[in-house]
Amino acid sequence: MTGTLLGIAVRPARLAPMETRERVVIDQSGGLAGDHAGRDPDRLVTVLSQESWADACAALDPPTDPETELPWLTRRANLLVAGAALPRAVGGVLQIGGAALEITGQTHPCKRMEEARPGLLKALAKEWRGGVLCKVRRPGEVAVGDAVEIVLAPEEAKRSLP
Repeated sequence: MTGTLLGIAVRPARLAPMETRERVVIDQSGGLAGDHAGRDPDRLVTVLSQESWADACAALDPPTDPETELPWLTRRANLLVAGAALPRAVGGVLQIGGAALEITGQTHPCKRMEEARPGLLKALAKEWRGGVLCKVRRPGEVAVGDAVEIVLAPEEAKRSLP
């Protein structure tokens, strides 16, 4: 399934507002150039799907329009993609522009989401709506409008209760 990279954002310092970019280099030592979060090699890049963001906004009470009322930058993810269902499993691989990213887990929302909009933390916590964490398999440049390809989509691990 092929999608499109709709947005790129970096956080230049801890707690700083997100800043958008039209293109950026992603490498294995720091993630996105200019992003503060590049410390843990398994959490260098966060990817959010536009569809999951819209689902989370629709689950709020009252529902919120993600285009006009609650922009994707609120989620504080690095990359916004559309049209490609992100794998909901560790080991999934995404090709975005010149970079290849491997999913290391889901992005768990933090209290800042609740501060942005009551109920948002809970809405994002369901069904991997908060996006995915990635390590960099192959560095490269990405630009808004680049194709997003799901290279590997392992089956999602389902939790079963006794």
